[in-house]
Order: sequence, then C-alpha cells, then structure tokens
Amino acid sequence: MSTTQTPDGQMFSDPGNDAVVMAAWERFLDGGGGPSDALRGLIDGSWQRCQQHNVDPDKRSAPPPVAEATLASMKLRHSELLQASAPVMACARDFLAETGTVMALADTSSTILTMEGDNPTLGSAESIHLLPGVSWSERICGTNAIGTALAVGQPVQIHSAEHYCAGIKRWTCSATVIRHPQDGEILGVVDVSGLSETYSRHSLALVVTTASRIESRLTMLEMERRYRLLEAALPYWAGGTDGIVLFDRRGYPFKANENAQAAIAAFGADLDLAAPRRIPALALDGESQPLPAWLRVEWLVPVSERGERLGTLLIVPLPRVGRARAGDPVRDLAAAPAVARDLRSAQVPAGFASIVTADVGLCDALRKADQLARSRVPVLLLGETGVGKEEFAQGIHRASPFRDGPYVALNCGGLSRELLASELFGYVEGAFTGARKGGLMGKIEAANGGTLFLDEIGEMPLDLQPHLLRVLEQGEIYRLGENTPRKVNFRLIAATHRDLRQEVAAGRFRMDFYYRVAVTSIRIPSLRERRGDVRLLAAHFVELFRERHRLGPRRLDDALLATLDAYAWPGNVRELRNVIESMVLMGEGECLGLEALPPELAMEQGVPASGPAPAGGATPAVRSIATGEAELIRCAIAATRGNLTQAARELDIAKSTLYQKVKQYGLESDISRVRGS
Repeated sequence: MSTTQTPDGQMFSDPGNDAVVMAAWERFLDGGGGPSDALRGLIDGSWQRCQQHNVDPDKRSAPPPVAEATLASMKLRHSELLQASAPVMACARDFLAETGTVMALADTSSTILTMEGDNPTLGSAESIHLLPGVSWSERICGTNAIGTALAVGQPVQIHSAEHYCAGIKRWTCSATVIRHPQDGEILGVVDVSGLSETYSRHSLALVVTTASRIESRLTMLEMERRYRLLEAALPYWAGGTDGIVLFDRRGYPFKANENAQAAIAAFGADLDLAAPRRIPALALDGESQPLPAWLRVEWLVPVSERGERLGTLLIVPLPRVGRARAGDPVRDLAAAPAVARDLRSAQVPAGFASIVTADVGLCDALRKADQLARSRVPVLLLGETGVGKEEFAQGIHRASPFRDGPYVALNCGGLSRELLASELFGYVEGAFTGARKGGLMGKIEAANGGTLFLDEIGEMPLDLQPHLLRVLEQGEIYRLGENTPRKVNFRLIAATHRDLRQEVAAGRFRMDFYYRVAVTSIRIPSLRERRGDVRLLAAHFVELFRERHRLGPRRLDDALLATLDAYAWPGNVRELRNVIESMVLMGEGECLGLEALPPELAMEQGVPASGPAPAGGATPAVRSIATGEAELIRCAIAATRGNLTQAARELDIAKSTLYQKVKQYGLESDISRVRGS
C-alpha cells in the first residue's frame, strides 16, 4: 500500500488501495506469515497486537456503553480535561456538520467521554457503539484511531480496511493523544470519525490542531490553579528554620523557601526546582502510592480553598546540629500553622488598626493582607459592596514598601470610557475640546512612588484594559495626546464585587489583564458571615459618631442589638455605619431602643412602627416604596451631615439623581437642619 508523508512527518494512507489492504487482512487472518509490503508499519504492528490479545476480527461493534452513573463518575474524574476541551470542540461543531464527521474525546482507557458533530453521523455511530461510555481500546475493538493513537502515543489515521474488526471497516478515523503541558503525560485522545466516503487528509491536521488548542487551555488552567494554590498557602508561609516546599495537585514541587534545600538534604534527599521531580504520593490521586523513605506523613499539610484541595505543603524540620538521625523525634509540624493562626486570631495587624473585628475569618484575611503588603505584587480585593475594601487597600499601603509615597484611589464604575481614560492617564493641553490649559496629571502618574487603588475594576471598559496592562508590564504611561512616555513605579491594588473569572469566560474581561491584576487576591467576608462583629461595630460606631457630633452618652439596648444582629446587612459595614449614625443623630435620650430604628429597617425586621396603634387592632398599613426611599435618603443626609456628594456616594446613585429625589420628597429642610446642628 502506498503512503504519503507530510512535512511534519505524519503518515497518510491511500484510500485507493482498500482492496489491497483487504486482501492483506484476509491473508493475515489465514496465517499468511510476516509483515506485508502492502501495509504501513503502523497498521501491521497494530494487527499483530490485536492477534496477541485475541481480538475477534469478526466483531461487528464495540461493547455497549457503561451505566450513566459510571460515565458521570468518569467525567467527574476527568473534569479538567473536559473543561479545557469543551469550548474547543464546540468551535469545531459547525465545521464537522459540513464534513459528515463527528469528534470524540476519550480518556486514557480509550473510553469516550463526550462527542460533537454531524447529527446523521452520530446516528450511524450508534450502530457500532461509537458512543460516550464505550471503550475503543485495541484490546477490545482492534485497530482504530482512538485505541491505536493511545497505543503508540502519536497521531494516527486509520482508513476503512485498515481497521482490524470487520464491523468497523466502513469507517475512517484520525486521532492523536492529548498531553499535559507540564510533563507530557498522556491525558486522553481526540478523534474525528466518519463513514469511509468522508476520508480527508485534513482530518488528521484537524485533530492535531484541536489537541494543541486543548493543551494550551490546560496550560492556562494550570497557571490559574497555581496562582490560587500560592494564595491559599500564604498563611502557612511563615519565617523560621523549617524547610517549606509547595507541591501542586500532580505532585510536582514549584515553590520552596530558603531553608528547604538544606532541610531536605539533611534527610538524604535533594530538591531541584529547575528540574522538578514528581512525588506520585503527593498527587491528589496518588493516595495509594507509598511516600519516599525520607519523607514523613506528619510533615504534610493539605492546602485547600473553599473546600477544593489544590495541593500539599511539605514542612521539613531543619536539624539543629549535624544531620538527622533515624529515630529522632519530629514535632507535629502539620498542626503548627493552624495552631499559630488560632493564637493570633484576635490580633489585627498594626497597619489595619482602623478595622474593627473579632472574627477569625476576617482576621485571617487581614494577616494575609499584611503579608502581601511587604511585597510589590498587585493585589485583588474581592468582596461585596460595603465590606471595607478601601480600608484594606489603605492598610496594605501603610504596611508596604510604598508607605512613604502617595495613596491614590479611583472608582472605575460610573465613569464614561473617555472620562475614565483621562482620569487614569491624564492628558496634555489641546488633547481634546475642553482640555484644561496645561493638561492634567492622571491618577497613575499621581500614584508614582506610592499605591494606586482601583475600585470596581470589573467595570473597566474592555478596550482600556490593554492600556493599563501595558503600564503594569512596561512601567511607563502616555498621557492622552502625548507621544513621549513617562516612567512610573507604583503598587496596584484593585477591588471588585464581581467574579472576574466568570467575566473572563463571558468575554467581558481580558484574560491577560486578569492574571496581571490578580497575581494575589484576598476575599473579604461579608458582614452576615461575621455575626459576632455586628455588636462590636455597633458599639464602635455609636462612640465614633457621639464624639464627632458632640453628643451626650449613647448606648443601644438589648432588643435593638438583637434586631441589628438578626438583620442580613446587604449593604454590609457601610450600611451598618449609616444606620448607627442616623440613630445617634435622630435618637432621643441616652438609651436607644427599637423606636430609634430607621423605618425601612424596622419594616424589614417586622418591628412595629412607633406611635399610637391602629384603631381596632387593625394591621398597620403597608408603606409605599417611595416612603421607604425617602427615609433611606433622609438617613444618608443625616449620616453625611448634609454633604450631598458624599450622600450620593453612600447611596450609590448619581448626585444629579439625589438632587432630584431631595426635591421630589421635600427633604430640603432635613439638609438645613443637619447642616445647622
């Protein structure tokens, strides 16, 4: 049989020689002897393996698929491969429909996990059980692209008569393996199959390209997972004399402290991150594997994030004198980090003294922020609106190497693209109509030598993101209308209430920009996750505003505190602060009770309104949305002492909208009263 070779060394069969291949197959089954000149070496080798495995050459189809539950379990086990391949295979769907072929993704047991492609061909494939949940290994189905590609570890094309089993000789298929980008381990195989008349040399090129794209997505996912692992391991990365090594989910070391090499060498092993060696027992699926003789299980600390295991931390004690001796007692290092965290749980780092909390989760976030502050890498603060992201940013600035430089903040939400661009980058005189004489320094340039805090970075327009990315990578900016770069050196802290990974997936946020601003991230818990903090913060704010407004003693009674505790606080600490300030200003007497609650919060919590009860025990009238809105604005006016710019910011509405609402609800007298107090 003739063969054709492409420049990249791949081999293609000649579909015109089917009759010759069929005759060679019949002679092979009749015991016709050694290799046939009509066969490619690839096919001859596969037939030989099939015969050794006693594969039935008369087989008409693959076995039936496994049970749905078994297939679901297999998909869960290979979720990373499926996640990486799904968008790639989806892109090929329309193309496959035009060629009358289907694309299959299989695992390393040759079992098909998922398929895409031409619907009529999918129907024909059912007749030979070319289906998800079916294994197409050579041992079961003879020579075929999926099984043979896995057997030889390279791209293959199997056409018509080249198949070993009679029932699938009407098909043509091309496949190649998918390898892990880190070490080349085979993870699965991608295949394109169709009836014999769909043969095309391009099918093999398609699967090779598809596999390459899947491997590229695996690289991206691996990088993202390592970033998360580094973040999750930071609380354990303390000083001391122990050697610390971080292993990824596949058992490869990729970060170590300065003592790791010496500590591991003391136990007769070595560590080389330039050429890392895998420890299978430390892979997430390697629990049944034995540990190396030198490594003790008590040195291992699992690293997880929100219940998902990401990797393993190895903490090796550095012997005080000489090398380690067998039988030396080793302290329980695995528990040490957790104990240390508990001992420090009530302490707030000095740079974050303005944050009031006794919550362990928030204290952990503060310690992480304090650790990250000492580096120069960008930090992404994650949390709902009102949790105190700017207080975190200011604390990081105060504890950072940039503490002596300026702290500059900018909210990316609510600004037009043009205004945000000029605010960030500045402009030169004459850059546009209305440009200020002499130009304007942008926030990035103003933050030179200090910290730039960009709140709500998820709102930044997509086309502005590459410009800021260039600033972060090159350390220079161009003012709008300027051709000469200006050097800048600053620390970026960004914040968002959005899930930026979802925004990337939806195409609303650039992936390269995400990885640059989210080198490290800190999640700030919401107030409803910090139940013990409500009373603590309430007492703090009562004293703060009592002193600020020069009022007499104020305290909240138990019923009021219990009501505040039970409220969900959708606006988080900011909402609690505004409510307390409003109650302190509007309340009468030293002890504030339920009657001091703002009306909209009282309604929310089912607290009866103050004043005479409705006649005849009737149910109180339902208040209108407009009334609730007026009360909310009245509280904001009181809390900001009539500063409408600040009140609009607290209410998260435009200042012009607030002016309109003040006039609509006749709240001018409230403004005059609080300004005059």
